[in-house]
Amino acid sequence: MENDYITVRMEKQKRIALVAHDNRKQDLINWVNNNKVALNKHFLCGTGTTARLIVEQTELPVVAYNSGPLGGDQQIGCRIVEGKIDFMIFFWDPLEAQPHDPDVKALLRIAALYEIPMATNQSTADFLITSSLLESTYNRRIVNYKKRIVHRTQAFNNNEK
Repeated sequence: MENDYITVRMEKQKRIALVAHDNRKQDLINWVNNNKVALNKHFLCGTGTTARLIVEQTELPVVAYNSGPLGGDQQIGCRIVEGKIDFMIFFWDPLEAQPHDPDVKALLRIAALYEIPMATNQSTADFLITSSLLESTYNRRIVNYKKRIVHRTQAFNNNEK
């Protein structure tokens, strides 16, 4: 069991990514406006147009990456891997095919892989933003997939002999 998990500490001030597909941008902006007091205590970032609209309509500071189709989803995913994002609110549109669907799926997979609290709809976002864990430190326990891959490779190689 030793080293089966990696612990990553989230500080009290969370680094929150805000992402929304076109048909959900206004929903996210409304949600951000309704939660400005809580969000103002944290570092916010987001993909292109979503970040710009949130800044314009809420006056909260949001660091903007590229728009999703231009690599913004991949930039957010990269920041998750680097340990620079703790939390993600992603209002996606399940009824609209996106030209960058593979990037969206990759982002969702990376968030799951790195145990990032993630909301893909308003109900889940409401639960996350009102959690007592939002205002405290928290240790994410991430599966050590590297160790598992090595173990599987060794087991495979032993079976091949």
